[in-house]
Amino acid sequence: MANSSDIVLEVDGLSVDIRTAGGTLHAVRDISFSVKRGETLCLVGESGCGKSMTSLAIMDLLPKAATKTARRLAFAGEDLSRAGKGRINALRGNSMSMIFQEPMTALNPAYTIGNQLVEAYCLHKKASEVEARERAVFLLGKVGIANAAERLGQYPHQLSGGLRQRVMIAMALMCGPELLIADEPTTALDVTIQAQILRLLADLQRELGIAMVLITHDLGIVARIADRVAVMYAGQIVEEGPTASLFNAPRHPYTQGLIACIPVPGRTEPGGRLGVIPGVVPSLVGEVRGCSFRDRCTKAQQACLDAPPVRETADGHRWRCILENAA
Repeated sequence: MANSSDIVLEVDGLSVDIRTAGGTLHAVRDISFSVKRGETLCLVGESGCGKSMTSLAIMDLLPKAATKTARRLAFAGEDLSRAGKGRINALRGNSMSMIFQEPMTALNPAYTIGNQLVEAYCLHKKASEVEARERAVFLLGKVGIANAAERLGQYPHQLSGGLRQRVMIAMALMCGPELLIADEPTTALDVTIQAQILRLLADLQRELGIAMVLITHDLGIVARIADRVAVMYAGQIVEEGPTASLFNAPRHPYTQGLIACIPVPGRTEPGGRLGVIPGVVPSLVGEVRGCSFRDRCTKAQQACLDAPPVRETADGHRWRCILENAA
């Protein structure tokens, strides 16, 4: 077991509700997880399962129509649910950083790369602009951008997608954060650049000892980079565990379905049929009862109409299901 002082992020009972014209949307439903220093946790699941909403709740960047509740939401032992706006602003961008999905919309097109890198460092570290620019040049070089000093004077539209994503990573690292949340950082990039960015993130995370939450729907990425995996479905974490354990022995039917959809080199025949998960994700507007996966599950039973128990193995592999082993 990890010492409690090793835990950088602790989430216990986090829920996010959004007011809509049709009722309350329960976007995130009572999820719990923790991330240790130097560890990478991957939040995985199909679009709309609540991954990004979870990250926005942690960073206190939820839209106005959304409200969050939690039994405990702690960063480095400090309860964020009790912290005021001023304290959250002091932590966000400084000790807690986030890489957003689309760098072209996350970067301000009206300001140079240098202005956007320097601003937060001067604000949080009370540093001079000269110090901040030196830090920016260092980090741009660290993330593999050549002629870093010259790039500071360029605008986002003058950079390729891969370079903009590297700038976003450098920006997130400017203040030396303890926690880094990366929300699908390679979605808009081609496959070659994706691999480079993932290697870069993994190398920086190990070198700097950062706790990282990587949000993705790509299980191939998860297998390469994660220490632990949390699988989300319909706003809940339905399975969580060490990466090897979860991939080698998935316990929840949804996780099994996701893994069955992945082609396996040497085993999946060219042109052969891949696995599919029938049905659609249920609506999360209004009351949600029982197992949310039951209408798509081939192993569903009458008992699935009630909330499923959370089961756990000795290595910390947990899943929500009435079955001890759905295999």
